Amino acid sequence: MAAIRICFENPGPGQVRFPALALLFLCLVPTLLCAQEPAPDTLAAATAGDAKAQFALGDYYYGVRFQTLDYADALIWYRKAAAQRYAPAQNQLGSMYQYNTGLPQSDKSAVNYYRLAANQGYGPAQFNLAAMYEDGHGVKRDYKQALTWYRKSADQNFPAAEKQIGYFYQCGFGVKRDFAQAMTWYRRSADHGNADAENQLGYMAEEGWGQPQDYTVALSWFYKAAAHGSNQAAENIGYIFQHGTGVKTDYAQAMSWFAQAAAQGNSDADNQLGWMYQFGEGVQVDNARALTWYGLAAHLGNGKGQNNLQSFTDDLEDDGDWQNATLHVSDAAIAQAQRWADIRDLQRRIDQAEAHALYQDDYAGQLQHIGHGKSDAMIKVFNTIGSVAAVQHQTEAAQSHAEAVRLHDQLAQIESQNQSAAIPAP
Repeated sequence: MAAIRICFENPGPGQVRFPALALLFLCLVPTLLCAQEPAPDTLAAATAGDAKAQFALGDYYYGVRFQTLDYADALIWYRKAAAQRYAPAQNQLGSMYQYNTGLPQSDKSAVNYYRLAANQGYGPAQFNLAAMYEDGHGVKRDYKQALTWYRKSADQNFPAAEKQIGYFYQCGFGVKRDFAQAMTWYRRSADHGNADAENQLGYMAEEGWGQPQDYTVALSWFYKAAAHGSNQAAENIGYIFQHGTGVKTDYAQAMSWFAQAAAQGNSDADNQLGWMYQFGEGVQVDNARALTWYGLAAHLGNGKGQNNLQSFTDDLEDDGDWQNATLHVSDAAIAQAQRWADIRDLQRRIDQAEAHALYQDDYAGQLQHIGHGKSDAMIKVFNTIGSVAAVQHQTEAAQSHAEAVRLHDQLAQIESQNQSAAIPAP
């Protein structure tokens, strides 16, 4: 890896670790594409107590939540199904607790629900529970426990778990480092359609881990992964063409692949595009575009982007070029990457606002009935006190819901813009 300045960071191809996110199996953007109106008999079956139908109703209300801001109905039906020990509903409630989606964030509650479903042999929940042990969320970090649960999930041919076992062997987490085993598990996961595993196989071929170094094989795996939706693989392909790693340097190809990855929220690609514009790799030096791309990477929490943004800002201020570099940039790729970041940020904030509103409403309801079980005289006293206290929580709930409505309007506007603009694949 060659960096022009020590204080700048030009990242190598691809992180070798992909975060083990809880699996919801539900669409996020656009919000309505996967939410089909439930059939009439579904409601009847759910009302009659059918757990699968209850879960289906929960999925429907969850799928349209960003449009309707209706989280309560999704929770009602998920909870009914979970109360009947329906594992997918238990897993879903765990995910909602973990990610503050209509419920107050609680890793411990998430672990409890994941475990309930995992103990019934539900593969996605076993994966999610393993991820909690791997990351130490809600439980003490324990790689051996994580590997045990990943194996249980992989026994059901769950591709994400197979990929993660490969990662454990690659890094030596809870097992002796073994590249051959890592490749075996990655291939198994790739055979089941996992793009992250395909990307990892490309990375291992590029590094020569467990096999002779082969850039042609690496690029082949990266192409497969990118075609299956891996933005990390698209970023890796861009990096290969940017640096001529086993191929002829091609800055136009590099920028095209980086733009594709950036449009899918890849902050490493944002940072690389900033780098190319700053140092004129295949383009004229453009401080405004460089600064904007670094800013996008930094906004998404990319450490290299944050460092480059700070260093570049310092240089611009020292050279007196700061004001010109902050002028608005009209660039389709930047606009699409910014929309992606804005959509995800708005969805996160809506989920948090509605989770807070539901929590405050629930707490207010409890306060209004704190005299339950006491004498008639005490009931009146406690209920009066509770009703007064409940007003504050009801007010907070209303404020949070109003904030969610405001954010929803912003989200609808950005999603409308996003449907009419797209960066073509290379």
